[in-house]
Amino acid sequence: MNIRELKNWYQDYKKPLIISGPCSVETEQQFRDSVLPILNKVDFVRGGIWKPRTRPGNFEGNGEKALKWVKALKEETPFKFAMEVATPEHVELAHQYQVDLVWIGARTTVNPFNVAELAEALQGSDLPVLVKNPIHAELSLWKGALERFSKAGVTKLGAIHRGFHTYQQSKYRNIPMWQIPLDLKSEFPELPLICDPSHIAGARDLVPEIAQKAMDLNYDGLMIEAHCEPSKAWSDAAQQVPSNDLSALLDNIILRDSAFTKDNIINQLEVIREQIDAADREILEAVNLRMNLVEKIGEFKKENNVAIFQLSRWKEIFNSRQEWAEQLNLDKDFVVDILRLLHQQSVKTQTEVFNKKEQNLNLPND
Repeated sequence: MNIRELKNWYQDYKKPLIISGPCSVETEQQFRDSVLPILNKVDFVRGGIWKPRTRPGNFEGNGEKALKWVKALKEETPFKFAMEVATPEHVELAHQYQVDLVWIGARTTVNPFNVAELAEALQGSDLPVLVKNPIHAELSLWKGALERFSKAGVTKLGAIHRGFHTYQQSKYRNIPMWQIPLDLKSEFPELPLICDPSHIAGARDLVPEIAQKAMDLNYDGLMIEAHCEPSKAWSDAAQQVPSNDLSALLDNIILRDSAFTKDNIINQLEVIREQIDAADREILEAVNLRMNLVEKIGEFKKENNVAIFQLSRWKEIFNSRQEWAEQLNLDKDFVVDILRLLHQQSVKTQTEVFNKKEQNLNLPND
């Protein structure tokens, strides 16, 4: 993809890029009261003009009327404005009202047909476009959406990580699954990566820890919802921070260096990295040994007409390895994830052994 670095299209960029403002532009006065206290801290003011809601009957935005309020405030106090677009008509109005940046929402990213329509509408446009991750954890959908905009000629392109919906119990509204956006960044290093801690957290008191985590992981910026009176917000009241508190929240975030610069630190780092490389090699060799043993067990089970999956043995492994993990001060959830992956691969390997044996039995004799 042909993507321009953030610093090449936003000349005022100083890490982190901050996009903030109310979830929805509810009234002209509410927008004014939400925005004025944060202007000296943000690069772009955000505001929901249309609100795609999960269920009908909830506030769905003021539409073009809200854009008139935004335009009036911009004329009085200049700022850059960002909004979500979900249809070609939204894109047309974004150009008409001189919106400075648009983003594609999670519910749109998940639908390639909608993305294709928006990419066509934005073809030849100079508008920066940020693409939120799809609601469910599918990296290919996220990449596909970005690629469609890139093919349409959008070079001011970025990604927003807003977490993923699962049925898993969590203190967050959306599970971060940090590895997915990091995989995206690894594949496209020039792609600006913005974190939306408001939608991940779902509760304003959790927003700072998510924002700090994003900075620790070297994200390029943050999108934080801020409202003059969050408790009275017409949408997503729980996750919006008070506008008057945004400055302190941002000031408390610790910014990390992107790379090591001092020679002595670099040398120490290289020693530790070499040790990690050696440990990783040992892990992979141990996994290889385990898979060879699993294959032998598969052959033994086939020869003795024993089922692949043995519940009692799986329970024994599951429980004993967690005890070992506890003795080694390893995170139990992390170990459980590894065990499940190993077990899935073991079942797959033994299934291949069973199928291979059966195929061999059907071969004609020489």
